[in-house]
Amino acid sequence: MKNQSPAVLLSQTLIQRNTVTPEDSGCQKMISERLSSLGFVAEYFNQNGVTNLWLRRGQQAPLMCFAGHTDVVPTGPEEAWKLPPFSGVIENGMLHGRGAADMKSGVAAMVVAAEDFVRENPVFNGSIAFLITSDEEGPATDGTVAVINALEAREEKIDWCIVGEPSSTSQVGDTIKNGRRGSLSGTLKINGRQGHVAYPHLADNPIHKVSRFLAEMCDRHWDDGNQFFPPTTFQVSNLNAGTGATNVVPGELQMRFNFRFGTASTENQLTDAVEVLLEKHQLDHSISWNCSGQPFITEPGSLTEAASEAIRETCGIDPELSTSGGTSDGRFIAPTGAQVIELGVCNATIHQVDERIACDEIDKTHALYKSILEKLFLNPNG
Repeated sequence: MKNQSPAVLLSQTLIQRNTVTPEDSGCQKMISERLSSLGFVAEYFNQNGVTNLWLRRGQQAPLMCFAGHTDVVPTGPEEAWKLPPFSGVIENGMLHGRGAADMKSGVAAMVVAAEDFVRENPVFNGSIAFLITSDEEGPATDGTVAVINALEAREEKIDWCIVGEPSSTSQVGDTIKNGRRGSLSGTLKINGRQGHVAYPHLADNPIHKVSRFLAEMCDRHWDDGNQFFPPTTFQVSNLNAGTGATNVVPGELQMRFNFRFGTASTENQLTDAVEVLLEKHQLDHSISWNCSGQPFITEPGSLTEAASEAIRETCGIDPELSTSGGTSDGRFIAPTGAQVIELGVCNATIHQVDERIACDEIDKTHALYKSILEKLFLNPNG
């Protein structure tokens, strides 16, 4: 077997630790101890069983932060996996295991990139930090947001942030996420009156009542999007009513739905529009809202330019700037004023049985991250 690179070996070691949310299993401590000899100073902002590491070298601005997570989603039935999900086995050039792509290989690639950069450039103008949490795949209420709140309280500002999520599609570097849509969810209850289906005049069917409202919601054009974001989308995720019997009109209906929205609409505009439609259709209802993330955008600037140039040199391709996909912890960092991008390995097997990543892909990501550090700190004007 060929000798594996430091980035691959660190990825393998991280995968071999069972870190289903919110467990960290010592991964962050291992990273901290590894970087301490190079001048990185660790702080922990643990909260409600979540482990959060802030690891910084230097006090000067500008500050470049790598944001990532050591937690992973559950494996599901382990017998469905070809190889044990926490084995970290390397087979035919592929590193297997839960978190291989999302995102332990990305964390490892940046740790090794930072090591190489600092050893080669012990003095440079600026600072490098890592913000690592074990709550990204879970509720995300005690992870990155807790660290950002602590940094904001002491006025410690991030200038550039690379979120190491697996952003690439076909090959490393083909996509830079320079923003994300917001996510707004609603839980709606429609009240009716239960009764016998043979006597509909004595009942009030909430399914019938909601149908016209729902049709209008589905047909509505919410906005046109803009240069950064596609138009807002609406999707129903759950619709429940009835007792299971065929001869009973249900007494209530519950519906859950979600908006993915850019900056062409605001959270308030969307909630107000829904409330207007509910009143229009005279629905006896209650509704609750949860906005898990506002949209954010990093317009082309020093970070996107450094990343794009590094991709061209390292990967030989021109990247696409995109805001597609779900949310990430970048939603907690962008409001501080930081330039935020997501850039990492390919996402073909994330959250799947037999998650895996090519070892060569890890090495290319390591080289890409190191090149970005060089362009930001050694040649900031291009």
